[in-house]
Amino acid sequence: MDGFFNWLGEAIGNVLRTIVDLLHGLFGSLWQAMDGFVDGLTGSLGIGNSVFSIAVLVIGVLLLISGIRALVRGGIVGGVIGLLLGLMVLSWLIH
Repeated sequence: MDGFFNWLGEAIGNVLRTIVDLLHGLFGSLWQAMDGFVDGLTGSLGIGNSVFSIAVLVIGVLLLISGIRALVRGGIVGGVIGLLLGLMVLSWLIH
């Protein structure tokens, strides 16, 4: 009876190990792809790849998008202000 439970424990352990290895391979590849994207983006802009730099980059791009949306809706003043703020944030970050 002891041999059966030993075999059952090994079988369940092997199944769990296989599942964990598959998930690790999947998410490891996904993490490497995201890391490569961030490295390429920050390298082309000449900024650091810290969380703060990425957050400021996202804020600057969102300001540009909101300025463009305001211009499309007909809000000239809001569009110009949004574009100027976005450009100031991004130029501060890149220089």
